[in-house]
Amino acid sequence: MESATRTPFQGKRVSLFVTCMVDMLSPQTGMSVVAVLEHLGLTVDFPVGQTCCGQPAFNAGYRNEARQVARHFIETFREAEVIVTPSGSCAAMVRHEYPRLFAGEPALLAEAERLAGITWEFSEFIVDGLGITDLPARLPQPQTAVCHHACHGLRQLNLKEAAETLLDSTGNLTRQSWDNSEICCGFGGLFAVKMADVSGAMLHKKLDQIAASGADCVVTGDISCLMHMNGGLEKQGKRPLVRHIADVLAEGIHHESSGE
Repeated sequence: MESATRTPFQGKRVSLFVTCMVDMLSPQTGMSVVAVLEHLGLTVDFPVGQTCCGQPAFNAGYRNEARQVARHFIETFREAEVIVTPSGSCAAMVRHEYPRLFAGEPALLAEAERLAGITWEFSEFIVDGLGITDLPARLPQPQTAVCHHACHGLRQLNLKEAAETLLDSTGNLTRQSWDNSEICCGFGGLFAVKMADVSGAMLHKKLDQIAASGADCVVTGDISCLMHMNGGLEKQGKRPLVRHIADVLAEGIHHESSGE
């Protein structure tokens, strides 16, 4: 259940919250988000003061430190009309945990609740916010894909159908049904550090499931899962198979619009 009322999109400016992981490890994914949204006729800005949502500290139990980071987020996005992020876990942090973090601070609580109400995960925003279920996207070559639904987005935000809908509308992409789409890859943020052996065992099981699927690629909505699974594949001497949905859609839109 959402902790704040969701605010629908009504021709508002979109502020991109790119997230730490995308900024540090996959800036191209942030550019893909902008490319897709601008192709849909939206105006996108990037608040330059943004850093982290505070989730690592929050998950480690450091509530005061998480509150400090969250305050900075609130200050940075204070003028935002709509916030879109390519991460279900970061969207869940803002939407669910910010109101709880500031429950004892009325002024900040009001701002936290407002931001919670205007924050959307990327695929969710396109389908549920904009009402778009069929993008003008077509990949250069036919390929098959399975979805990996990252834990936070799936279990806290019910993210699943939006991503699948967008992939199903992408030309030259056949999404395969996969019994393992909702099984954790083992990353879990700090879990992968504190419980490395368990995390590694979960990862190897997931990689076996990926190999058994026979799919050309795995599509997910969180860079952390992507990094974890691709890192495991590379250690096995295999090519990276996991892609962020924003990169898939941006490629498809570019190819379709170029007429190649």
